[in-house]
Amino acid sequence: MPAPWQSHGTGRFELGDLGSVGERCIIEEGVLVFNPAHVHLGDDVYLGHRAFLHGDTRGEMRIGNGSWIGPDCYLHSAGGITLGRNVGMAPRAMILTSRHAPVPPGTAIFAGELEFGAVEVGDGSDLGMGAILLPGTRLGSGVLVGAGAVVTRDFGDDLVVAGVPARVLRARTPA
Repeated sequence: MPAPWQSHGTGRFELGDLGSVGERCIIEEGVLVFNPAHVHLGDDVYLGHRAFLHGDTRGEMRIGNGSWIGPDCYLHSAGGITLGRNVGMAPRAMILTSRHAPVPPGTAIFAGELEFGAVEVGDGSDLGMGAILLPGTRLGSGVLVGAGAVVTRDFGDDLVVAGVPARVLRARTPA
């Protein structure tokens, strides 16, 4: 019987392997990109050291102009990821777009079918260090997600959200 697992490769890539890449992008050493043909970078995108972009044939990853992806961030786009313009992701923030369907007790959880949900992050939003966006979540523009928050639902524009699960702390106010 063959092994149930297969390698996804090394994640090493050339710029020409990406689905599209804008001008003036900075890609630091150690960035890994899997299925690069499904990863699209706008102009002036920064990818920090050891960022892990797991493109997927089932969903495109689109990172908007001027966005900043910090060191050690993880993005998995099986369900699709769209980051707007000038989105920030602090180190170790994560975006996940798939999960396993429930299975009966006594069955390995990862044996459940995969369920997909696109994640969208509006222009000018910022994810704090270690924040996690789960499948199907949508953030409006200008949303500040606190460090370590777990986002499980949609949030409108110009809010500060934090906690596990994330909840609205307050509206952002003019400086």
